[in-house]
Amino acid sequence: MKIIAFAEQRDGKLKKAACEVVSAARMIADQIQGEVIAVVIGDTVEGIGEGLSKYGAHRVLTVSDPKLKFYSPTAYAKILAEIATQEQASVVMMSATAMGKDCAPRVAVKLKAGYAADCTALRIENGEFIATRPVYAGKALTDVKFNSQVKVVTLRPNVFPVKTYDGQQATMEAVSIPLNDSDFAARTVDVLQGSGKLDVAEADIIVTGGRGLKAPENFAMIEELANVLGAAVGASRAVVDAGWRPHEEQVGQTGKTVAPSLYIAVGVSGAIQHVAGMSSSKYIVAINKDKDAPIFQIADYGIVGDAFEIVPALTQELKKQLGK
Repeated sequence: MKIIAFAEQRDGKLKKAACEVVSAARMIADQIQGEVIAVVIGDTVEGIGEGLSKYGAHRVLTVSDPKLKFYSPTAYAKILAEIATQEQASVVMMSATAMGKDCAPRVAVKLKAGYAADCTALRIENGEFIATRPVYAGKALTDVKFNSQVKVVTLRPNVFPVKTYDGQQATMEAVSIPLNDSDFAARTVDVLQGSGKLDVAEADIIVTGGRGLKAPENFAMIEELANVLGAAVGASRAVVDAGWRPHEEQVGQTGKTVAPSLYIAVGVSGAIQHVAGMSSSKYIVAINKDKDAPIFQIADYGIVGDAFEIVPALTQELKKQLGK
């Protein structure tokens, strides 16, 4: 079995999600004596693909073209589908990032493949490839089996561990896939990103504020706590809809799905739509004055009280303990 692992990059640097996908692909490949073929697409990406060797890639294919500097769903989908066809791959893996969620269904359609999104586990059972994914807003898990010859899956970020393989040396290959103007029917023309701002989809620690903070200016204490912890700032849908925070920070069913090691929810009630986006977090800490808030049902640690007293005190204590 050949497994295509799409290694997402940004500005010439591999995303953490890329390493997770390659490691997950290698985990499956080792069970069936398969081959992991990592694919990197971009402007000039020949150099960065070498770093995928240590994460388990047997081969790394790079597709470089100035027109691919920014993501194009139509062009990227064509490239991945053609490589999968040429290699006669059985599985195509991508991360369930914004790019992966957009591109993977297109690839599945081109390959006439079965598609499982936002998977949290993969395994081989009796020679059959099985993917596990949450359903009903995370209230249950379902095992997905495929009737198609080719399978396409996206993996929930921060769920699959990154494993390194010392001494692993992948074969590097530059691949040329003919592209024309019609392949760029949809394309990104520019990317604007705040400097030094952590993406909640990749952060290991997230501090999220909800409507319980009462006003946008009160997010200053959330930002201070996040800064002390080296964390990303998240927001609930209610906060984003109110215009307090940008949509890129939204965590939940209509925002980003996250799975950090530590998730701190401040003034977040825990509506099912929000829980669907963060219930896979390793440890969840909830701070809310309402002892009956649904968030406490999934929290590992809960603090019932006034966030305007608790958060500043917590921040100061962490500064002492962390020497900041």
